[in-house]
Amino acid sequence: MPQRGRPRGFDVDEALERAVEVFWRQGYEGASVTDLTAAMGINKPSLYAAYGGKEELFRKAVARYAEKDMAYARNAFAQPTAYEVVATLLRENVLAVTRPDRPAGCLSIQGGTACSSENAPVAGFLAASRLAGEGALADRFARAVAEGDLPAHADPVALARFVMIVSEGQAVHAAAGVNREDLRQAAEIALAGFAAASGARLPERATGTV
Repeated sequence: MPQRGRPRGFDVDEALERAVEVFWRQGYEGASVTDLTAAMGINKPSLYAAYGGKEELFRKAVARYAEKDMAYARNAFAQPTAYEVVATLLRENVLAVTRPDRPAGCLSIQGGTACSSENAPVAGFLAASRLAGEGALADRFARAVAEGDLPAHADPVALARFVMIVSEGQAVHAAAGVNREDLRQAAEIALAGFAAASGARLPERATGTV
């Protein structure tokens, strides 16, 4: 039996995809329930019945965003060396935050970096999500140290923090209108900085050797 208030033909996943874009463009506080229901093609009772409320919808939207729009991060983590992890992450992030079919920037940054005290749990949720990503990256670098891909003196935590600061900065600058080519140039500078600071083993194509 369909849930009360849900219109016929209501596709939960499709409506969630539309909610992602509203939150992405307007942020958590800027997106009203009216904005969301209009974009999703549903009424308020349907929103509450299917998602539990605005905050619950936002959390589901962030999870959807991480699964779909940040799929490149999973590919980055699977790369065989720390250098290639960072190269893939930063280069693909530039493409992701400047997609012409999506809002500029990143949902996890624009969604709620500044919230009123009433919505502090939303900002905390996003901050925790970003820190979890940083922690996962530090674990990947620690593995690289254990495998001899990074030297023993490399600091996985500091390196992960540096990479995350760069990637988050890419999103902020994209949202401010910085173009893809300029972000790509900055990513290459950051990648060179990572290699120098970490002592990462570079692939042959990056060193210019044959």
